Amino acid sequence: MINRMLAVLTAALSSLFALCALFSISADADDREKLLGNWKLVSVYAEDVQTKQGYNPYGDHPKGYIAFTSPARFFALITADGPKPPTVQEEQAAAFRSMSAYTGKFRLEGDKFITKVDVAWNQAWVNTEQTRFWRFEGDRLHIISAPVPNPNVTGSSLVGYLVWERE
Repeated sequence: MINRMLAVLTAALSSLFALCALFSISADADDREKLLGNWKLVSVYAEDVQTKQGYNPYGDHPKGYIAFTSPARFFALITADGPKPPTVQEEQAAAFRSMSAYTGKFRLEGDKFITKVDVAWNQAWVNTEQTRFWRFEGDRLHIISAPVPNPNVTGSSLVGYLVWERE
C-alpha cells in the first residue's frame, strides 16, 4: 500500500514538475518574443553605488540603439550627445569614453538577460558576461545594469538605468 502511494505521489510530482517546466519555457518564449527587434534609446542615467549620486554619463540627449535577434544575438551602441569628430589624440580618447558598443549571444534568466560578449569597443569586455535586468513599463523597455566599475572614479561602481522605445 505504501509503495503504491509513493508511486502515485512520485507520478503526480513528476507531472507537476513537467508542467512547471513547460510553463517556464512558455514564459521565456513569450519574454523573448517581446524583446525581439530594434529599440531606440530614450534616456540613460547612472548612479554611484556607494554615494547614490546620479548623473547622465552620455549627456542630456544620448543616441543609441539595441537589437535582440531571433538567433539570440544582442547588439548595443550608445554615444554621447553632440560630440565633435575627434582630430587629436586627446579627443579620440574622450570619444572612446563617450560611447559603448558590444554584441554577443544572449540568454534570458527570469528578469535578466545575460550577454556573452564576443565583440566590443572595449576589449576588456570580450569573453565576459554582461548582466542586465529588464522590465516593460507600457511600451517602453527599461534596462538596469548590474554594478560595474566606474571608469572615472577608481574603486567606485555604477548602476546604469536605460529606457528604450521600440523602433
